[in-house]
Amino acid sequence: MRFEKIAKDPNSSASCGLIYTDHGVIETPIFMPVGTVGSVKAVYHRDLKEDIKARIILGNTYHLYLRPGLDVIKSAGGLHKFISWDRPILTDSGGYQVFSLSQNRKLTEEGCMFRSHIDGSKHFFTPENVVDIQRVIGADIIMALDECPPGDSDYAYAKKSLGLTQRWLERGIKHFDSTEPLYGYGQTFFPIVQGCVYPDLRREAAEHAVALNREGYAIGGLSVGEPAEVMYQMLEVLDPILPKDKPRYLMGVGTPANILEGIARGIDMFDCVMPTRNARNGMLFTSKGMINIKNRKWADDFSPIDMDGTSFVDGIYSKAYLRHLFVSGEILGAQIASEHNLAFYLNLVKQAREHIRAGDFKAWKDATVKQLEVKL
Repeated sequence: MRFEKIAKDPNSSASCGLIYTDHGVIETPIFMPVGTVGSVKAVYHRDLKEDIKARIILGNTYHLYLRPGLDVIKSAGGLHKFISWDRPILTDSGGYQVFSLSQNRKLTEEGCMFRSHIDGSKHFFTPENVVDIQRVIGADIIMALDECPPGDSDYAYAKKSLGLTQRWLERGIKHFDSTEPLYGYGQTFFPIVQGCVYPDLRREAAEHAVALNREGYAIGGLSVGEPAEVMYQMLEVLDPILPKDKPRYLMGVGTPANILEGIARGIDMFDCVMPTRNARNGMLFTSKGMINIKNRKWADDFSPIDMDGTSFVDGIYSKAYLRHLFVSGEILGAQIASEHNLAFYLNLVKQAREHIRAGDFKAWKDATVKQLEVKL
């Protein structure tokens, strides 16, 4: 993987660039739709490419490891071939999913024992075998195994957790560097910077990760219950430490406003289930504000879903029809809303790139964030 910076905003830490992978080039800042088990919920891959303009999607190591399993993925020739997706893929390490199973896992220095949420069977993740699993999955960008402490962790727990994550990171990198990709194209390994909401721990984590000299860095353990302003403060702590010439990935974030504020603080890559999860619940993001399409007020509104939308669904379906689909429990409603929301997110980061190149990103961002928070 190679990263090229092409523009910098003069009034913030926002920048845009190009990530070169063997499966294609990714323009940054970028939002990455979440395809947990090899599918972005309710959306055809054709539409991800041609309508939503997704350049990269995510897969989840924990879920793919359990189902369909590594034998199936390896027999298919890797996840790209299994799901018929020829653009880049990023996989997380599964650490967040494992550690969210607080009643069904046991953490040790060696790794983490956990029970499957599917059938209760026992499994063990280590920094090394998580690399091996992601080698089999075949993602272009893979993550280190980390512990993601709760957002309200006290300092003692956060410090202890960070020490474990750092030791696991060193083991994971050593194993990654001693193994090879399986399918004839390159893979890149990102450390995950933890440290909860404590500035000194975040600095320590970032300095430790940077000293290991990887091609990019992920930031984990944010947007897990702490106020948004605290998340922004942590990003400001990390901004001067993480290299400017390597991509920064803020994991699991977030709302459109979170993404714009993250870009302003130097973040290049984002992912979140919010656009599709909210879509399935009837919540739409638009340039004029948020819409709960299930509200009675839309029942006889025959205007397009979003006059400024970039997806094909925005212009041909009305708010009244989309509301009817939700009220009737029709699956098509979730499909249309998911397509709209993902297209909105991808267009939002496209606009951010344009304004960074134009040199007026901060002013545009400030005005846009206010509009995004309006509830229609």
